[in-house]
Amino acid sequence: QEVKIFRALILGELERGQSQFQALCFVTRLHRNEIIPSESMAKLRQKNPRTVRQAEEVRGLEHLSMDVAVNFSKAAQLSSHIHNVCAEASEAIYTREEDVKFWLEKGVDGSMFEVLPQGSDVPELQRCRLCPERWQPCICSYSLSIQWYPCMLKYCKSRDAAGRVSSYKCGIRSCQKGYTFDYYVPQKQLCLWDEET
Repeated sequence: QEVKIFRALILGELERGQSQFQALCFVTRLHRNEIIPSESMAKLRQKNPRTVRQAEEVRGLEHLSMDVAVNFSKAAQLSSHIHNVCAEASEAIYTREEDVKFWLEKGVDGSMFEVLPQGSDVPELQRCRLCPERWQPCICSYSLSIQWYPCMLKYCKSRDAAGRVSSYKCGIRSCQKGYTFDYYVPQKQLCLWDEET
């Protein structure tokens, strides 16, 4: 179904009344050519696998408004991986309305999605970092950065005996990318890291 899943595990601060950790899952549409096919990765053997890699290309920060909740018990038809990857985040799986429209056109059951309250619908809904009351609903912001991922194939050129030039797959180009997700929480207590940013 062309699905990309981000899972974040945030360690709780016990002195602030938080449990051991909080899990979040952000599910978005995976666009073609965003990451290289797994078959290509399997064929291209990596030299020096223990080397710490630096990304060759830094892609810009993407800011996503996650305005829809995903029902964990029905999410398997969207992606079979959600059940394993998002098990700890079963109450905190988010996506975007524009991605939902795409998946609905592909025949996914719409009953797994629930549109969340937005600042435009609820004028008193504000960003969690500005929210004075810990039990008040607000819009939380969570940022993450993927330091290294295989984003493109590299092609090298070779010349045959007749002098004809041909290209062949000879490696993987790596990228780094940052994301910021905004999403609704029923109480600021679920977004305490936001006040430190």
